[in-house]
Amino acid sequence: MSAPIIHDQPPAAPAPQPVRFPDLRGEWRIAREAARLALRAPQLLSAPGGDGRSVLLIPGWQAPEASMAPLRRLLKFKGYDARHWGEGINRGNVEAYVDKLAPRVEALAKQAGKPVGLVGWSLGGVIAREIARSVPAAVHTVVTYGSPVVGGPSYTVASRSYSAADRERINAAIAERERRLPIRTPIAAVFSRRDSIVSWPACIDRINPSVTHYEVDATHFSMGLDPSVWRVVLDQLAKGTPGESGAAARTSGSRRRAPAGAQS
Repeated sequence: MSAPIIHDQPPAAPAPQPVRFPDLRGEWRIAREAARLALRAPQLLSAPGGDGRSVLLIPGWQAPEASMAPLRRLLKFKGYDARHWGEGINRGNVEAYVDKLAPRVEALAKQAGKPVGLVGWSLGGVIAREIARSVPAAVHTVVTYGSPVVGGPSYTVASRSYSAADRERINAAIAERERRLPIRTPIAAVFSRRDSIVSWPACIDRINPSVTHYEVDATHFSMGLDPSVWRVVLDQLAKGTPGESGAAARTSGSRRRAPAGAQS
């Protein structure tokens, strides 16, 4: 799969399953994605550019903010004020991070005079979504990749780091938030059936109305260097900025849409 498949409707999927032991045999794809980045550089460089909008990059569970550095360099080159999240390694306390980052995002939006873009990898995407839920007026769009939206940590390799009581509490809190306050901010949710860190059906959002799913051929860790993922990020951030319609016309042939009613 060279280009992502766009699912305008949530794709059919089996029930998510607990991840007991990750299958890391496919992680050689990280080297492949690095090579693809070099080959796809001209396409990335010709993708829609930014207008100085602030973009906050949020790493995955137990990952340092440096894991987002390659994407940050590209976004800065493309004209975005791309920033690390400023919290170092992501230790997994979603509620505390949202409480700390939501006011920061509001301040960035006020300072720049335009809402902020949020990009999150894995658990970072969960945090990005909750920030958008908390301060929707301050968030332009959200891009997540490999991010569980069903079951909290229950269907991820991190589940063993949480007690059964904590997982139950988190799941109940998620259900309550989704019922009470759906996310209206546009979301591009990238997932892969090759993901062995997060059960991929847990990445499918069937509740919030403004989500488009993008299916890529990457592993969980190689998503961070996958040029297809990076192109989704660039195109999603460019929506609603000057020149959007022309950019969309130029890129319309670079992706495949899932057939209407297809069982994916």
